[in-house]
Amino acid sequence: MDIESEKADIQQHLDKGNYHAAINLSISAMNACRKEQDQAGVDEFIRFIRSIVDRMDDEFGSK
Repeated sequence: MDIESEKADIQQHLDKGNYHAAINLSISAMNACRKEQDQAGVDEFIRFIRSIVDRMDDEFGSK
């Protein structure tokens, strides 16, 4: 899997504010890495998902 290409595609959804699609695509990509036994890819997408959640918290969470 081309992780950077996947992340760029997901970033397009984030740029549009479509967090639902971004999270779903990120989870799908993470699962694809799991199936390929690519632990580094799994870790990369977990970090990416975490960054999406942090962004949603910044935008929508109460402070």
